[in-house]
Amino acid sequence: MRTTHRATSRALITTAATAAVMSVAVATGPAIASAHVHVDADGASPGSTSVLTFRVPGESETGSLTTQFSVTLPNVPSARTEVMPGWTARLDRDAAAGTVRSVTWTAAPSVGISSDQFALFHVSVTLPNQPTVTLPATQTYSDGTVVRWDQPPLPGGGEPEHPAPELTLSGPPAGGDDDHGQPMAPTATATAEPGATAQPGAAAAAGPDDTARWLAGGALVLAAVGFVVALTGRRRT
Repeated sequence: MRTTHRATSRALITTAATAAVMSVAVATGPAIASAHVHVDADGASPGSTSVLTFRVPGESETGSLTTQFSVTLPNVPSARTEVMPGWTARLDRDAAAGTVRSVTWTAAPSVGISSDQFALFHVSVTLPNQPTVTLPATQTYSDGTVVRWDQPPLPGGGEPEHPAPELTLSGPPAGGDDDHGQPMAPTATATAEPGATAQPGAAAAAGPDDTARWLAGGALVLAAVGFVVALTGRRRT
């Protein structure tokens, strides 16, 4: 009988520990991805002129320096780089179309990004009138290694080994006109009144976070119950 109680207690403690671990995993979400080339722009909207910031980490396994970084632009009508000490920038222009196709930064001798550093590259561009912009990049190291950041997301939404930097544009297109040339209605933020019924869209948007909180809470409750039951079984024996 005592052996049965001990086995039951061990099983309950294992279940409680597993539930606690699951609750932490649900609450914290997926682990942070490894360092990749990333692009960001504050307040960027379709058709606007914005400053793109590329965060470029050194990832050489041999300790080589990043000495060149190039970004393919979606044939933007204008582009302008920021002065960056130790680096020179070159714009590749399409004279016939009057657009800029790419920008390349090259480090001066004895300058580069080591494996324990990162650098920020800034370029001001006029963005295309679309919701997202993909900006394939190429990173070149001092030992001749070339890494192309140009892979699309994997089927199912997974991240490839060298994902292409992608920028999501928010807000209305520049000019504020819709497809019919009419001014676009301002975006309103709905505020729920006491007793009001939530709209389906709002409920759907909040669903994943609420589900994660309920799962995390349920797992913690299960862990607590298992622990109490296990202690009770030990005392009875």
